[in-house]
Amino acid sequence: MAEIFSNSSATHPPEDTIAAIATSPGPGGIGIIRISGSLSLPILSKIFSPRSRTTSFSSHRLYYGWIIHPQTDKPIDEVLAVYMQAPRTYTRENIVEIHCHGSYLLLEDILRQIIALGASLAKPGEFTKRAFLNGRIDLTQAEAVIELLQAQTSEGLGLAMSQLRGHLGAVVGNIKKSLTTLLAIIEVAIDFPEDDVEIIDAEAMQIRLKEEIIAPLRNLITAANKGKIFREGISVIILGKPNVGKSSLLNALLKEERAIVTAIPGTTRDTIEEVLDIRGMPVHIIDTAGIRDNAEEVEERGIERAKSKAAKADLVLLMLDASTPIDENDQSLYASLKTRKILLVINKIDLAGFDRSSFELAFPDIPMAAISAKNHEGMSELEESLFGLVTGGRDWDPGNTCVPNVRQRISLEGALAAAEQISTGLATALPADLLAIEIQGALDHLGDIIGETTTEDVLDLIFEEFCIGK
Repeated sequence: MAEIFSNSSATHPPEDTIAAIATSPGPGGIGIIRISGSLSLPILSKIFSPRSRTTSFSSHRLYYGWIIHPQTDKPIDEVLAVYMQAPRTYTRENIVEIHCHGSYLLLEDILRQIIALGASLAKPGEFTKRAFLNGRIDLTQAEAVIELLQAQTSEGLGLAMSQLRGHLGAVVGNIKKSLTTLLAIIEVAIDFPEDDVEIIDAEAMQIRLKEEIIAPLRNLITAANKGKIFREGISVIILGKPNVGKSSLLNALLKEERAIVTAIPGTTRDTIEEVLDIRGMPVHIIDTAGIRDNAEEVEERGIERAKSKAAKADLVLLMLDASTPIDENDQSLYASLKTRKILLVINKIDLAGFDRSSFELAFPDIPMAAISAKNHEGMSELEESLFGLVTGGRDWDPGNTCVPNVRQRISLEGALAAAEQISTGLATALPADLLAIEIQGALDHLGDIIGETTTEDVLDLIFEEFCIGK
């Protein structure tokens, strides 16, 4: 069995039939095995016994029956099976799916029989890679599949679905089309050098380059930088002196009792980390030990860990107690964080004596939210302040926005640099053959995004992120 289910990084030749369990490990009501390739239907015919005897399978129709062991003729499981004929399938190859009970022992047993009949165990992402290689989707859509599976919020799902529908590929395609038109003009000038002055209208090409190429590229890069927050999330750390309400804030944000809360200072000795959804943004929230002098050894270790986490966090929630005067420890902690992005959180406003103006005077020009974590007062305002501070506000619909990922953004930046070189070349009357080289460079960068010029090594890295069976 170990040999049957071993898996190397290289994908199989396109003529191989591949198979894998397509549902997550662990018990479940239903488990699915997927087969793709020319042997899909012959394999199904050998192991599946439909309740209503048939000599052929109609495409895209579910059949009820049993999986039969090909050697013993004993039933393995009661299943539904579907055959989907190419090219109207996920991979554009013949595909079979077997829907059985969700026992992983059953799934492995059925998969073992399929592999014994000539299929190879699929590598991670190999079904989606075949969909890309067979032209059903471009590379941006293939990457959207993994983003869809890994999305942590509804906002992340919206970004992935936009890309899966081909929005980014379409925008990149339009930019490539404009570049190709410019390249055609330049190549005519290369072929007829004596007429290049009349052929190349530098001013008109500059306008077209700015409007149809440079501006859209800049917009995509801006969207990539902003969308990264909703795709990958941010890390937010709660810092403050002991007993200011850090753990109470964590519980209020999570809407559950995650951290122990007592009146005894120093209850939290280590960091507590959770993930929550704030306005569709994944937030990795970290509660920490209270920072104070003369802490005992275990507590001191927690304080050092808190400071280390703060140095890496995207945002610091600096908590102060509204019921006590601002002291040197508060000021010292703030001074140590001046290089960080800070949101001042004034807690315990339900207690008498809260004076907002005193905090604004002591910490000028620092965004501030006043709350009662105990009573959940001011939490919506806190979340809104946190969201606005990180994103600068949201002015786009994730379901209808092109938001490139990191790999795509790098290629966009390369295309933009080449486009700006083209603009400079047109302004300085650069020879046509050198302009053509810059245009081709920009086209190559854009081709990387949709998979036209992407190297095999890069493709392997992309699809290795997938789970087996997708």
